[in-house]
Amino acid sequence: MNKGAKIGVAAVATAMLAVAGYGAYNIAGALTGSDEASAAKPRTVVAEPPTAEQAAAAAKDFLDAWAKGDVMAAGKLTDAPDAATAALTAFQDKVKPSAVHLTAGGPTSFPSPSASAGAKSSAPASPSAASPTAAAPTGVPLSFKASMEFAESGTPWAYDGVLGLVKMSDGKAAVHWTPAVIHPHLGAGETIAVKPVYGTPGTVTDRKGKPLGSFPSLTAAMERFKTQAPQGGSPEDAGSGVLISPDSGSGTPEKLFTIKEPKPVPALKLTLDATLQAAAEAAVAEQSKGGTRPASLVAIEPSTGYILAFAFSPSTGQNRAFSGATAPGSTMKVVTTAALLEAGVTPSTPVACPSTTMVTGRPVANDFPDAHPNNTFADDFTESCNTAFIEKGAAVLKPDTLPKIAKDVFGLGLEWKTGLSNFDTKIPTESNMAGAATEFIGQGKVQTNPLGMASVAATVQSGVFKMPILVPGMEQKPAARQLSNDVLTNLRALMTQTAKSGTAAEPMAGIPGAAAKTGTAEVDGGKPTNSWFTAYRGNLAVAAEVEGGLHGAQSAGPAVAKLLRIGNG
Repeated sequence: MNKGAKIGVAAVATAMLAVAGYGAYNIAGALTGSDEASAAKPRTVVAEPPTAEQAAAAAKDFLDAWAKGDVMAAGKLTDAPDAATAALTAFQDKVKPSAVHLTAGGPTSFPSPSASAGAKSSAPASPSAASPTAAAPTGVPLSFKASMEFAESGTPWAYDGVLGLVKMSDGKAAVHWTPAVIHPHLGAGETIAVKPVYGTPGTVTDRKGKPLGSFPSLTAAMERFKTQAPQGGSPEDAGSGVLISPDSGSGTPEKLFTIKEPKPVPALKLTLDATLQAAAEAAVAEQSKGGTRPASLVAIEPSTGYILAFAFSPSTGQNRAFSGATAPGSTMKVVTTAALLEAGVTPSTPVACPSTTMVTGRPVANDFPDAHPNNTFADDFTESCNTAFIEKGAAVLKPDTLPKIAKDVFGLGLEWKTGLSNFDTKIPTESNMAGAATEFIGQGKVQTNPLGMASVAATVQSGVFKMPILVPGMEQKPAARQLSNDVLTNLRALMTQTAKSGTAAEPMAGIPGAAAKTGTAEVDGGKPTNSWFTAYRGNLAVAAEVEGGLHGAQSAGPAVAKLLRIGNG
């Protein structure tokens, strides 16, 4: 049934002449088709209106012909026979009512075009509705009532319409043709047809059936999920209805009448957890300090990839939790560490931590002033030594190592389909090591968001990348490979030690089993401004960022800690 036909003014050989305010339409050929008529003067609209009797008779004749299915005869009773015949034929073919009843009414008034210029309604038309794209009404307005029957419906589709009657040069009245003659909501550039219709979820709930309507960060998401087609809906669940659709393909179709009701759709359960969502909203609100510094957070269930919570502030702005695109600072060292471990570095490998190192002609320092020449790699990770990561990375990795492992193991760089719009992490492949060096510490051209970094922590916890999703059953693209058991064990141990005694110790205090990595992103001329933190505990991974929050343990860390203390029960 999903067919459409444009109901509009067909291309006909017409010319408009100004005749006392009325358009004059030259109709090519005579209405009767006879040789005599062919030579006759073209039939045109004149300025003089028809008499009431002429208008009523012409309206009745037109409606009778249309109701009987004689679209050729009905078309000839208009001032644009070709366009009318084509449109009525398309209506007959694409709407296919089993019976058409049309009853002429009496004098009325044309609806105001401005009254119908707003959003389309899903209810049957009322007498006050008009085509949103129609020009100024023409002719003497007469009302009519339409009733269309369908074999699948016990209730007829009834609506009120308006015909404009004009006087023609042969002295007879005719219906002034516009798409709105067929239905008052139909305009030029639109199609009316019977199409499948699906039920929409009445409510959207969390994974346990709790409502989600009260959370500021979810407002836009809830509207999207309520209006979208049911996930996994099958054709046998569909009903059918008469719809008006824009020919452009954009915009929302207007349902005029439901012929067959679709199967009811149960409440849509998302992967979210209302308890964790409440904590996420509170954590982000606290760290954003009333919206004066933007912040966002994402929580993921590592075993499934299910997104359990996301929040952002200001909640009326961009969903930066999913769509943010900024440098993650040292939280990216989790991915760099995986690459270094695969390259043969171990936690006990001596890796000096100089106070500064040079990258592309400028010095890069650490968050602490002193050099630590006797550090092991484990010390460098827990202290978050930038210089050690840059120098060791330059010594044992290649310029394309980080982008490759990020994509092949952690899924960063794949096209993610979460259920909402999101920005996919970007880690460009640099042509030389000088360009790649800053990427090792989450700077340079690296761009991501809490969704990406929560997924990194989730992949470390579970050992397998699971693409984050909001709707159970959505397709989850796998990553190309997994880390070896030895690499994974060492990486987990390093994050655990960081939560116990490293840079993440303060916010992770009192949270047994936590594993974490802090981050401080340098932006705006090299000033350390953005706070990042990614961590996991049990079957829960969380990442947060706070713009202007300084070091990771100062702002983003407490936000993550709030959810890890609750856990994924």
